[in-house]
Amino acid sequence: MAELASDGSSPDVGLLYDINGLAKDAPAWFDRVMEFTGEYGIMLAMVLVVLWCWWSVRRRGTLTDSVAAVAALVWAPLAAGVALLVNIPIRGFVERPRPFVDHEGLQVLVEGKTDYSFVSDHATMAMAIAVAVFVAHRRFGLAAIGLALAEGFARVYMGVHYPTDVIGGLALGTAAALLLAPLTLALLTPLVSAVARSRRGGWLVRSRRADALAAVRPETVGIPEPRLGGPADDDRDEKGLAA
Repeated sequence: MAELASDGSSPDVGLLYDINGLAKDAPAWFDRVMEFTGEYGIMLAMVLVVLWCWWSVRRRGTLTDSVAAVAALVWAPLAAGVALLVNIPIRGFVERPRPFVDHEGLQVLVEGKTDYSFVSDHATMAMAIAVAVFVAHRRFGLAAIGLALAEGFARVYMGVHYPTDVIGGLALGTAAALLLAPLTLALLTPLVSAVARSRRGGWLVRSRRADALAAVRPETVGIPEPRLGGPADDDRDEKGLAA
């Protein structure tokens, strides 16, 4: 199963050379930036997006909204871990060498990669996190998906993956995050809800400022106003009927 893209005329290999060729023409300092970005930088940015999303969802919407969003954010790293575990047998079954093993003339920015190439762990992990963030919050999720796509491009630019390695990783991360989301969120939501009700851990799910605002101005956080129909309203209704 190792011969997924060994033919030099393959569109996969052609796109590999086109993207990796940018590294040859770029200044050395830019390649160093791309090396750090592809290995660590984008994943660190992904962590910051998750934290920013968590900080935001704690302070807006109803308590139910906060619980649901935080549960999805808890699922994000778990989804990445599950996707990486699923990738282990896939790599062993396909046994695809790194592109620089079979193809000459590539600008390899990271040396020492001896494991199999399909599918990309970085792309898998990034997209699994991004999709889970999208479940929690659309705007932050779109930003995370953009980072995941950038991660895939960087891996090809660095000469350590074929484009199809990246596509496979993006697909695997998406599948793991979406297909298992209903079950995991059904399990995580009650746990997060219990944390939200606790005195010590409640701030992890819901900020005290949001709760105070909800108590003073419930309409600002999506909490329905009390229904009309108290004693005074009943009196007015009775008078109207009598009239």
